[in-house]
Amino acid sequence: MIIATTENVAGAEIAETLGLVRGNTVRARHVGVDILAKMKNLVGGELSGYTKMIAESREQALDRMAAEAKKLGADAVVMVRFTTAELMERASEIVAYGTAVRLKGK
Repeated sequence: MIIATTENVAGAEIAETLGLVRGNTVRARHVGVDILAKMKNLVGGELSGYTKMIAESREQALDRMAAEAKKLGADAVVMVRFTTAELMERASEIVAYGTAVRLKGK
């Protein structure tokens, strides 16, 4: 499965547009991570617990989006974007979305 943020896939031609696909995940922060982050704010630096959580969340959202595209028979997803929303205190949603397409000759 090719995942691209561009309109097209380099070296390939889109034969068919299959439609919007998306994948999401909702994550809640752990109180322990929040406490460590507040301490880290005093001295500065990367909040590695949050960095790890957000990276894992993005990958899960991408995996779910790609699975939805495969169900439609897609070879690729183009124009991929991410969006986030805070659902409640200490819980956020990450959504990956794009257009599922079938490529010529695949």
